[in-house]
Amino acid sequence: MPFQRRYLESHVAEDLDQRMVFVGGPRQVGKTTLARLVGEDFKATIYLNWDNRAHRRALLDGHWPPETDFLIFDEIHKYPRWKGLVKGLWDTRPSDQRIMVTGSSRLDIFRRGGDSLLGRYRYYRLHPFSLCELNGPSETPTPFPTERPNLILDQAGDHLDTLLTFGGFPEPCIAARQRTLKRWQKERFERVFREDIRETETVRALAQVELLGSLIPGRVGSPLSISNLVEDVEASPKTVKSWIELLARNYYLFRVPPYHRRLERALKKESKYYLWDWSEVEEKGPRFENMVAAHLLKFCHYYEDSHGIDVALYYLRDLEKREVDFLVIWEGQPWFLVECKVGAPKGLGHLRYFADKLGIEQRYCVTASDQHDYLDRTTDVRVVPAGKFLMALV
Repeated sequence: MPFQRRYLESHVAEDLDQRMVFVGGPRQVGKTTLARLVGEDFKATIYLNWDNRAHRRALLDGHWPPETDFLIFDEIHKYPRWKGLVKGLWDTRPSDQRIMVTGSSRLDIFRRGGDSLLGRYRYYRLHPFSLCELNGPSETPTPFPTERPNLILDQAGDHLDTLLTFGGFPEPCIAARQRTLKRWQKERFERVFREDIRETETVRALAQVELLGSLIPGRVGSPLSISNLVEDVEASPKTVKSWIELLARNYYLFRVPPYHRRLERALKKESKYYLWDWSEVEEKGPRFENMVAAHLLKFCHYYEDSHGIDVALYYLRDLEKREVDFLVIWEGQPWFLVECKVGAPKGLGHLRYFADKLGIEQRYCVTASDQHDYLDRTTDVRVVPAGKFLMALV
């Protein structure tokens, strides 16, 4: 698989002309590579990583060559007063100097409260490789949409099996070897739980948080029962909820909440959770669903971060146990529905039921097999191979 340039590169470069750019995302997703790719267009780029002692000293002292025109600060959020430091550097910089900040924790959470950086930065969330990114051009030149677009399902992409098996993180995806994947998974788990969480959070029971993290892959695709987790990790419901949010902040998992507006007897509380690295999910069905969920989340974040459009991901389930895997919302309005099937596409009635209730025309059954590609006339559901559907995203 050839070297991949990243889908956010042109957007980041454009925004750097006006403001600082913050890029958050999971550890080893390619944030530093993205920063260095952007830095190729500058004459004098300086990269400083907070985890490096010499870099840390230079950053605190503001010592770098005067001709520096592009500064990259990596993992600086681990410094408690990082916002004030970055604000001071930005406000006193030379007019031709650009600043990019990257981090493996959710930098956007620091928007809450009195944000001293307000109006000084743009924020992006960098995702793992998707099928479109592996097959398409180096970037995704999406024009600003004036209305909800129709998904274009006219091209099937390569590398779907590789993506499903090895996940979308660059190192294991490009290597496509089980040995590389297993070693990488072990290293990433240890770094997330024993370095990132320990360095940025006050957590006394790290062993229990690790146990919680190890349980999530087996519960992907179903509404997550907090009460069951309480018994497994021996902690209170409030504590378990706080730990789940902790794992979300550090890009180990992400939440898909239930949608209940305009729906009678719809579930309102229990969310579903998926992993950023879907290769950790052992069973093929839940792993396939997780991969589709990650693609849809990337799609939503792309529109929000690059265009400022509120696109959000939900699932549907009611007390009669009718369920659809995913609903995508555009500026508060239902846009399209997605159901995932590893085998033959059966039982599409739930898709039609919720689509009719919400007035949704775009309804998709995404299959892991390329043998099913048609419009189901009884339900108006487009049955489409994942290789085509995922290519219509980002």
